[in-house]
Order: sequence, then structure tokens, then C-alpha cells
Amino acid sequence: QVQVVESGGGLVQPGGSLRLSCAASGVIFSIGTMAWYRQAPGKERELVAGITNGDSTNYADSVKGRFTISRDYAKKTMYLQMNSLKPEDTAVYYCNAEIMVRIGVRGNYWGQGTQVTVSS
Repeated sequence: QVQVVESGGGLVQPGGSLRLSCAASGVIFSIGTMAWYRQAPGKERELVAGITNGDSTNYADSVKGRFTISRDYAKKTMYLQMNSLKPEDTAVYYCNAEIMVRIGVRGNYWGQGTQVTVSS
């Protein structure tokens, strides 16, 4: 069974940094695009950043220049380096991954989320 698990969330002061990780495990043939989403209380889930299996990246305008997405193919892990954090970055951050478990069988997997709170 395939799982994606986030880690690295926590409480940080404004201007601080955090690094989130998302690790995929299980029977995996290949991993396509991976992405980070976030959902703040009372708001819809939004895309934060994405990275293809060719390392093309895209970012929400609100995080450009502050967040960096990357991935380690050997470890089947994606990262989100978050710098210059603002209170408005407070949200539950979710990992999403397009995973092929065998040729021709592809699914979209979500992690359980990790809380990021930016507050003094």
C-alpha cells in the first residue's frame, strides 16, 4: 500500500524558517508530479508549490522568493524550504503525489497534513 507522510511542521516566529518533508513509501514504480498544498482555517485548500519529475517548479505568487520546493528521487522524498515566514502562512500543509504503482496504474495520493503556525 502506498503512503505519503509529511513531517517538519511546527510553531515558528515571523521571519523564521521551517523545512517540510514528504516521504512516499510502499510499492512504487515511479513518481510523477509532487506538490504542496495548504489550507488555513475557513479557507479553501490552495496550491503552494509543485515539482515535476523533470524538476520543473511552480509557486503560488504569495510564496515566490520565500519558499523553495525540491525532491530527492532516490529517497522518494519532497521538501519545502520555507523562509521569511509570515503569519498568513499559518495553515495545515499537505503533500500530494502522482504515483504509478505499476505500469498503467496511476493514483493521486495525499498525506495527512502537518500544521505550520507562524506567530510571535
